[in-house]
Amino acid sequence: MAVSYLTFSLLFCRKIIPILDGTIQEPPDLHFFQTTKRLLTRTMESHAVRALLRLYQKIMTSSRHQPPPYGASGLSGSEETSRGPGLNGHSTQNSEESARGGATGDSRDDKCSICLSHFTDKKQLKCKHEFCNKCLQNAMKYSGPICPICKDIFGEVQGPQPDGTMTWNHFSTSLPGFADCGHISITYTFLGGKQKENHPNPGQYYTGTTRYAYLPDNKEGNEVLRLLKKAFDQKLIFTVGTSRTSGVENTVTWNDIHHKTSMTGGPERFGYPDKNYLSRVKDELKSKGIE
Repeated sequence: MAVSYLTFSLLFCRKIIPILDGTIQEPPDLHFFQTTKRLLTRTMESHAVRALLRLYQKIMTSSRHQPPPYGASGLSGSEETSRGPGLNGHSTQNSEESARGGATGDSRDDKCSICLSHFTDKKQLKCKHEFCNKCLQNAMKYSGPICPICKDIFGEVQGPQPDGTMTWNHFSTSLPGFADCGHISITYTFLGGKQKENHPNPGQYYTGTTRYAYLPDNKEGNEVLRLLKKAFDQKLIFTVGTSRTSGVENTVTWNDIHHKTSMTGGPERFGYPDKNYLSRVKDELKSKGIE
């Protein structure tokens, strides 16, 4: 009895486990069930054997009407999703088409992204984003000619810099890290005056200042000089506010385009050597449409 029950159990496991773990997609025919039942029920009446037989019969019968287990094809879940039928019988092609249709539907939505209403006097920028002309003009009062969505610059940005002058001279002495060339010394000069509407305290007076900056006198240094001059003409380099170094209020101070105000001392002292400074300042200028 013990040997027969062990034999049947081993055979049962060899047949059932492949079905449960998805190794085979179709169950074997009923030959195993019928033959084993005839052989074993002649010699034993074990309740355990009968229970195993009933379980096996139930699994075989039900598995004929079920799809193969998820992942049984040998593909990973992501591959099945991309290559074959998805859940609920819908193909991923339909899902992809639905996604594309959704995106297309959004692009056809005839509403302004600022006021969220239907367009009035629609204006399309070069980046293809669209707005009501009035909404766009109001946005430009605060941020300038910059797309409110993607931040693409579509015009000339003008900053709050007060009137002043920018001059420069070339010298033969080199800067640390640029031993093969001289240097350029830039002088920015501003007189005091009355603040305008784009300053923190319109109508109040601000104090003037003189600031110096330095560049290597090589090809890249002269390129940065040209870009800084363009930014100065667009009033982007300085503003009126509180000095970060002295704490003085209502004075001309640097905006957010970094300069080397010392010839030596490294980055900690706003000087050279700093091998990445020229590329960093070009990136800052580019973000303002200066290139």
